[in-house]
Amino acid sequence: MERYVRLRWLGLVFISIAVSLIIVDSTIVNVAIPAIVEDLGITSTEVQWVQESYTLVFASLLLVFGSLADRFGRRRVMLIGVVVFALSSVFAALSPDGGMLILARLAQGVGGAMILPTTLSIINATFRGRERGIAFAVWGSTIGGMAAVGPLLGGWLTTAYSWRWAFGINIPLGIIIVIGVLLTVAESRSDRISRVDVVGAALSIVAMGSLVFGLIEGRTYGWWLIDTRPQIGDWAWPWELSPIPLLFAVAVIAVIGFILWGRYRERTGKSTLLALRLFSISSFRNGNIAAAVVSLGEFGIILALPLWLQFVLGFEAVQTGLLLLALAGGSFLASGVAGAASGKIAPVWVVRVGLIAEIVGVAGVGFVIGPDASWGPLIPFLFVYGLGVGLATAQLTGVVLAEVPVADSGAASGTQSTSRQIGAALGVAVLGTVLFTSTAGILASSLDERGVPAVQRDQIVSAVVDSAGAAISGLEANAATADAAEDAKAAFSEGTRYAAWTAAGFLALGLLATVSLGSATVRARPEEAEV
Repeated sequence: MERYVRLRWLGLVFISIAVSLIIVDSTIVNVAIPAIVEDLGITSTEVQWVQESYTLVFASLLLVFGSLADRFGRRRVMLIGVVVFALSSVFAALSPDGGMLILARLAQGVGGAMILPTTLSIINATFRGRERGIAFAVWGSTIGGMAAVGPLLGGWLTTAYSWRWAFGINIPLGIIIVIGVLLTVAESRSDRISRVDVVGAALSIVAMGSLVFGLIEGRTYGWWLIDTRPQIGDWAWPWELSPIPLLFAVAVIAVIGFILWGRYRERTGKSTLLALRLFSISSFRNGNIAAAVVSLGEFGIILALPLWLQFVLGFEAVQTGLLLLALAGGSFLASGVAGAASGKIAPVWVVRVGLIAEIVGVAGVGFVIGPDASWGPLIPFLFVYGLGVGLATAQLTGVVLAEVPVADSGAASGTQSTSRQIGAALGVAVLGTVLFTSTAGILASSLDERGVPAVQRDQIVSAVVDSAGAAISGLEANAATADAAEDAKAAFSEGTRYAAWTAAGFLALGLLATVSLGSATVRARPEEAEV
């Protein structure tokens, strides 16, 4: 044990690499999506599911694995997660079609859900006092920095080799993590051994699955009345009412059931998937609300921007990655600032400054976006955005978990991570819907003004939207549809602009949510004071 104490900072390095494995993979995929669309011929709905299948499973299982880690060992669960993540990456890299890729992403989500909450709970159990603040700053800055480095790495791998290497890179990283963690990180678990709340887990999965599925498929099946009837074999949806509002109702009922079931188990002295008692801690409760709203705005725009850069402006994947490197510069600068501010400036103020920077950055990107935009004006806004991501992410985690007892660190970190991932899942679903729905509406209107027949108009709109913009180059190459291609570029640009401004709006809501966190520096608990 003494060896692990001595090597705790080196252990933090390998824990941060494990976090990087998850974050880099998510952002790599964003840049690689256009190449995947062209190679596998997937639709815009499948594009969202390539992202959402991962995020959905990730968000749904975070609480489950946070609790399991407390019981069976945090290091053990994290290492199993790394192995699952690496193996599923192999299947993703070898996918022959969109369906197999989505299944592989589902498996990756399981591995990611085992990794993320355990890294947080290990840090919470390993570090004390001011060291904990520094450790959380390193952890959070890693997320911000890797979210920006991922596109560069993904762009280079996709352009120089293949999008499949964007997943293959996870294999050597996984090996490094397993060896490093075994050598430098001590095993830890909660003193409270209890059974996993299976019913609570099922209700949380139903809630998330119904909500995200409804948000993504709403534009396909219809938000209220049926547009396209879902079909399974010979069976087809028989009613004029779309299944989407019913799914939203199921999500609401599942959430209510989850809360009532959790309260019942707490009253009877049984374990719960979500430690509802922790929500009596104001910093934990309010911080989780802020984290969810912030993530909704942060991660959603990352889907839209690479598609616009490559399919409208004609960037290669590596060029997209290089442009997004401005994000990395801002995030890495933020890591130094966040570390220096630890213990000197109230963490909540660092979070607020970060959110303001994010709002300015993403709103600025929205103003710059256009079919004839140049890359130069994007750089300062992306840098400011990256700066904000690094500052907000690094300190918000510390604010949320600062007053949580160590014994509850697994459940608390799982809850905090779940809040972020729920926000991220909703962000991709909501902003993806804004992007594709607005693009379809604007393009259809433009083609109507040109007098394009309704049948041809619908064909062009479907081709552009279903391909997530990939069809624009084909329209441009054909003299008969060159004008339609220009309309498509303008429409896709407007859709991306609306997505950016929607993200800025959610970030503004996240900023308002931090008002309830107060302004004082969160003090360490007496048992955690430095000795």
